[in-house]
Amino acid sequence: MLISLVTAIDSLALSTFLYLLFAFRDHRRRRGSPYPPGPPSWPIIGNLLDVPKLSPWFLKYGKIDLSSCCDVICLQVFGQAVVVLCSPTAIKDLLERRGELYADRMPFPIFEPELMGVEWFLPHSRLGKYWREGRKLLDRSFRPSAIALHRGLIEEKTRVFLGQLLATPNAFREHIELLQGKIVMRLTYGYDLKDNDDMLVPPRGVVNITKQFMLPGAALVNDLPFLRHLPSWVPWFKYEPLVSQCRELAWRTKNEPFDFVRNSMRAGTAVPSLATEYLQEADLLSDLDSQPRMQDIKDLLGSLFIAGSDTTTAAMYSLFLALILYPEVQKRAQAELDAVSSRDRLPTYDDKPRLPYIEAMSKELMRWQMVTPLGPHATTDDDFYRGYFIPKGAAVITNGWAVLHNPELYPDPEAFNPDRFLNEDGTFRDDPMIPLAFGAGRRICPARHFVDTTLFIVTASVLSVFNVTKAKDKDGNDIPVAVPPLESILPDIAIQLPKFGCSITPRDKVAEDLIRASALA
Repeated sequence: MLISLVTAIDSLALSTFLYLLFAFRDHRRRRGSPYPPGPPSWPIIGNLLDVPKLSPWFLKYGKIDLSSCCDVICLQVFGQAVVVLCSPTAIKDLLERRGELYADRMPFPIFEPELMGVEWFLPHSRLGKYWREGRKLLDRSFRPSAIALHRGLIEEKTRVFLGQLLATPNAFREHIELLQGKIVMRLTYGYDLKDNDDMLVPPRGVVNITKQFMLPGAALVNDLPFLRHLPSWVPWFKYEPLVSQCRELAWRTKNEPFDFVRNSMRAGTAVPSLATEYLQEADLLSDLDSQPRMQDIKDLLGSLFIAGSDTTTAAMYSLFLALILYPEVQKRAQAELDAVSSRDRLPTYDDKPRLPYIEAMSKELMRWQMVTPLGPHATTDDDFYRGYFIPKGAAVITNGWAVLHNPELYPDPEAFNPDRFLNEDGTFRDDPMIPLAFGAGRRICPARHFVDTTLFIVTASVLSVFNVTKAKDKDGNDIPVAVPPLESILPDIAIQLPKFGCSITPRDKVAEDLIRASALA
């Protein structure tokens, strides 16, 4: 009994000493400056209970009433600072003007090779040589001038997509997923995806699993890394089956299409793609120290495969929801398209200067139901901003949703309104805030211009030949459709609209004939 009492006292003394030591060290680093304001926290766990993994409450602008600050918020989770930037000014000041200091990513122990095995996924990789070299290649491959070479590919696959919508309109969600998969696979690996192909199963599985573990508190091992060393049968490791499944899917994602390209190149049948471009450069520059290793190229291509299999699909899916809810937008867009194409051909990207309303629609799609509303960054050193202390290693989240749904910048922000991006004379007006839909700073999505091009082509093509309306029940009545509450469409770090039905019909016989002829072209 006495021994137990002494042990308890010693443990308490040690805990108190460590607490005072860390508090003193933290005070010296902060130089008397406070952390940015945030909600009250609990000892040890901090604000863990305030950040439920299924309800990112900090998305809504001004939801937390802080008298001294509302655009820079700080939370603590097991001693880890989580700084949320909710204003354009704060995002620009920190992520752009001090870009190098905020270009890192938080470590996710659950992504490591012995667990999920997705540490190579470039958007989540830490600041280092692999990220810098990979980012340099992607920036080159997706610059606007390079994307111009891929417009024909997007238009070709979109014509096939229209034919699928005509044949089986009720499967429009599956057709959208297949369209994006076909574009990404052809662009990345030169692989022509078949309608019943299972090549997309691995990357989609990786996306669905990994994004469940990215919010603070979503996986205990991310906050307490030592837990990774415990055996899988320990009760806390309840997501072990998902971890094992993800590890297998991640291996397949980066190896199966890569092996296809390598075999095709050896056989002389390879179709030009980013994979063949990178591999040919590797062969030519194999003696240069700056040349990325073959494994890095495989990892980079796999990263692109994963990143392209989900986000654009969600944006295209929201297009059909907008057309159902806002029929007046659909009619106005069709009138603009008819005036340009005269109903005798499908629109192309070359028509963009004469289609300002369609361009405005594609921008509003990215704002209205932005796919990735939270952009995670991490600091590489201590920083001070507006008198507040932001520590080295802090998770810094760009709250793009808060900015793009701020009623002061976008009146009635929950409404789908393309007029936000038009001048009084009807010409298109660019908005410097919209790129936040793709992130910010040095971690902004390198394929943002490609996504923008895809959304424009798909939006123009669908509206030129189809009417999209509410689905009807067995009695012929409209089935109600509405945008669900924010919390219900955000089960993880990326927006996932729930499934809904709609009626997709050709505008008339002329449109139907044009769809059939274009699909065969």
